[in-house]
This record gives sequence, structure tokens and C-alpha cells, in this order.
Amino acid sequence: MTYLLLPGWGGSGPEHWQTRWETELPDSRRIEVNDWFRPTHEDWIGAIERAVAASPAPPVVIAHSLGCIALAHWADVTRGRLAGALLVAPPDVELPPSTQRASLHVFAPVPRGPLPFPTHVVASDDDPYASVATSRALAAAWGSELTVLRRAGHINAASGLGSWQTGRNILQRLVETRVAVAA
Repeated sequence: MTYLLLPGWGGSGPEHWQTRWETELPDSRRIEVNDWFRPTHEDWIGAIERAVAASPAPPVVIAHSLGCIALAHWADVTRGRLAGALLVAPPDVELPPSTQRASLHVFAPVPRGPLPFPTHVVASDDDPYASVATSRALAAAWGSELTVLRRAGHINAASGLGSWQTGRNILQRLVETRVAVAA
């Protein structure tokens, strides 16, 4: 199985669970964009497209934050195939620009159709970038399973998760059950 890690706004630093997984998961690599701090549709969707096309078989994408929203946009416009996706802490980019980073608003509106591959959304009940209601609505619209963690913040390095074994367990279940069934 090939794993593609797609960070959110700002990328994932050395203490982020995604960076740790990049070294721990066999056959994994990071999707790289030109500018992690000034996202554009063209850059992020193009980077996803190139990474998926370069994979020898349909990969599993492990997206965090804005990476989840970018992946939904990619799925809306591509014919590329994924084996599945773990979507962690998708932010509410549809909030008014005055209440969030204006650079995130370029990804609004969020595609609300079912994603054409198995997915699992992981959210937190105290994420400052998305309410549980927003996370539930996105998971339902995308046809995703949903796990809501208690007090995990934005499920990033600041959450102090280390290698985040709970996330690895969710990924393993996704791969073993939903991805295997879809194959």
C-alpha cells in the first residue's frame, strides 16, 4: 500500500504526527505544494494530481486540516483513483474571512458530494477551526465514517499526540475494512 501524506496550511513540522508517520509507514511520502502559507487551488490540486499519478497503484491519502478540503476539491475535478483517505481535522473554510485566515477562504465552498473512495473523518470536540456539527456535516456529505475525539484540539503537533497511535489504529481499520472491500 502506498501512503501519501497531505499536510494542511503551513505544512506539518517535525513534531506533527504526519511527519512521524512519513518515516514510520512503509512506502509513504509527503505531497509537496509550492507554498504552504499561501494556498491556491491550482497549486494544491496539481500537487495531489501529480502525486497520485506517480503512485504505482491507487494510494491511501492521509490528509490533515486544509489538506482534507483540498482533497475534496481534487476528487471533484479528477479522474485519478485513490484506495481511500483518512481525513483528519477538516477546517471550516466557509466561515467569513474575518474569523479565519483569509488564505483558507479560497477553498470555499467545500464540495459536498460523496467522495468516490472509502474515507474516514477524524474530528475533535474542541477543534478551534471546526465545530463538531461542521465535522459531522462534512463526514455525512462525503459518505465518510466519523470519529470524534475528546479534547484533541486541532489534532496537530500542539495537541501533543506524538506518533498518534489512535490515528494509526483508525488508519489500519480503514485499510483493512473499507479499502479491502472496495478493491
